Amino acid sequence: MLGDITIAQEIYIACGYTDMRKSIDGLAALVQESMGLNPFGPALYLFCGKRRDRIKALLWEGDGFVLLYKRLENGNYKWPRTENEVRTLSWKEFRWLLEGLSVDQPRAIKAAQPGDFC
Repeated sequence: MLGDITIAQEIYIACGYTDMRKSIDGLAALVQESMGLNPFGPALYLFCGKRRDRIKALLWEGDGFVLLYKRLENGNYKWPRTENEVRTLSWKEFRWLLEGLSVDQPRAIKAAQPGDFC
């Protein structure tokens, strides 16, 4: 299906600013060279520009790339701005981001990890 992002097993966010003039080839090159990841893997890659009112998402579907683009009419995304950092997001954090919230919610209940129990 065209643009079914639920096939992504990982979600990566390129923190900092991305040149939003880049298209599929430029973003795939960023994934490979700057992020050190495989753009042909089952992952969703997210990018945001300086104005923070638009995002691009790159997804490999097995036979080609899908480039998704969203521009907000009001407001902006709470995008992490640590330069040259790549983060993974959970689906919950991804939803928060798209709803205009920070991915670092201080009061959210964090998922338990193996080894947290004594």
